[in-house]
Amino acid sequence: MELNQISGQIVDAAMKVHTALGPGLLESAYEVCLAHELRKRGLKVLTQVTLPVVYDGVKIDAGYRLDLLVEDAVIVELKAVANVLPIHEAQLLSYLKLSGCKLGLLINFHVLHLKDGIKRIVHRL
Repeated sequence: MELNQISGQIVDAAMKVHTALGPGLLESAYEVCLAHELRKRGLKVLTQVTLPVVYDGVKIDAGYRLDLLVEDAVIVELKAVANVLPIHEAQLLSYLKLSGCKLGLLINFHVLHLKDGIKRIVHRL
């Protein structure tokens, strides 16, 4: 499955979850429900994946965790905040750089219409 197909499935699944739950819940609730919805669609989904920092040739567990890693290719960073800030986008871009993945989705469930809460970020390797 290509990256655009995977990301399309993620966005569609996120919209289904948002329609069912609406805004106002904790990020962790959306994470579990989105992972469940993606797995129902036959996608490989890992949650809370440890992402080490490589410094001076040493892998260091600095406490970074990917909310979702879908098909070992797309990082999904979930938020449930009033406003997505530039630091949230920078966080996802850093995750892309550290992981070697090319595509990430920043999804904020704390919006009236989920289409307004989705940001696609591409890291050109």
